[in-house]
Amino acid sequence: MLIVGSGPAGQKAAVQAKRSGARVALIEKTRELGGSCVHRGTIPSKTLRENALRVKNMRLNAALANFELAEDVELATLINRLNDVLLAHDTYMRRQLERNGVEMIHGRARFLSANQMEVTSVKAEKQILESKNIIIASGSYPRHPDNIPIDHEYLFDSDSILSMMYLPKSLTVLGGGVIASEYASIFQALGVKVTMIDKYPRPLGFLDDDLTETFINGFKHMGGTWMGETKIAKAYWNGFDAVVVETENGKQIHSEKLLCAAGRIAHVKELEIANAGLELNQYGLISVDENLRTAVPSIYAAGDVIGPPSLASASMEQGRRAACNAMGVASGVMHNIIPVGIYSIPELSSIGISETKARELHGDVLVGVAKFDEIARGQISGTQDGMLKIVSDPNGEKILGVMIVGEGATELIHIGQMALLANADIDIFVESIFNFPTLAEAYRAAALEIVHQRKKL
Repeated sequence: MLIVGSGPAGQKAAVQAKRSGARVALIEKTRELGGSCVHRGTIPSKTLRENALRVKNMRLNAALANFELAEDVELATLINRLNDVLLAHDTYMRRQLERNGVEMIHGRARFLSANQMEVTSVKAEKQILESKNIIIASGSYPRHPDNIPIDHEYLFDSDSILSMMYLPKSLTVLGGGVIASEYASIFQALGVKVTMIDKYPRPLGFLDDDLTETFINGFKHMGGTWMGETKIAKAYWNGFDAVVVETENGKQIHSEKLLCAAGRIAHVKELEIANAGLELNQYGLISVDENLRTAVPSIYAAGDVIGPPSLASASMEQGRRAACNAMGVASGVMHNIIPVGIYSIPELSSIGISETKARELHGDVLVGVAKFDEIARGQISGTQDGMLKIVSDPNGEKILGVMIVGEGATELIHIGQMALLANADIDIFVESIFNFPTLAEAYRAAALEIVHQRKKL
């Protein structure tokens, strides 16, 4: 089995293929393992987020600690633990692949045919590899709109934003998706004056309005500016002191730096997929069927290269399943119940379907909401800016979805995930005894609200 890319999808595909009895080669063009997830995306941004939260909390306690973040602070000092985290992650991945007997090849790969690849090493030595099945897990890279000249000095994309030397005084963030929302709130928490601009009325449009409203309020409370329903005409560095964003309605926004988070497209620049009989779809991604098989039966694809949900957690499972399918090994039921975690400040997470979608599909569904300021743990810890919502069927019996906004959301959501996977009734949250005081109690409070509504039916 040949696997291209060592990110979450490629790594899990390699281990699974080897455990299923294949001889496996994992081709990676960089010296480090892990891809964008480890080196430019998930791990670095979450490391920065942890320090942003510390800074935010110290500011909240400024009266006690007399805390003030120094001006011109180097960005590197805010991700000071990053190298340790990356080294530990790289070591762990390398050992896991070695332990499982996966052959790692450092070089650039390109297709010669549907079953043949040429790999060029850093010394320009070429070798031709042949395999019955190939898995493409080469990830994605940021999309650059024509009217946003990314220069990685003043105008950044999501892969280069953390290469800034110093924390800027102001930042414009273009986009309203997950990456834009995460970075906008993280930099605002660090004291950067952030203006977030998107063409849609709200960020994170796949979530219910009450959740995104809580996010926007939290972002504004920290000092951020949200500009929805605003289209960008162009953006540029004025050559003197600012990045200028001109909107189609005639406004100008000036900031020290700019982040463009306008989606990502499949990273297949050097793979020459046409030689294998493949092409990108209209979204710049590789299309696959429910078995992660591409239009060429011997080639599978997984991870960011096939598009949404583009989550590291989903990519790992896609990689494992692609390897199982290629090897003819049963991979179990593929659940569509995938948790979405958004590491913004405040954090958001959801599982199942939203209230909006549930009303479209099922009509008058019942909804239970628990605010964190009504939960003892929220009051004790000061984590009061948050809520948990359970959506049930119109009879108030089955769980359709759970949505949470607030600190700890990405952990708390797994309780709802287990209930959904078990096809449990709403009553499971009422009949269970939760530790007191915990934020998880919010499940019981929200479920009791649904039970109360159910009695009135």
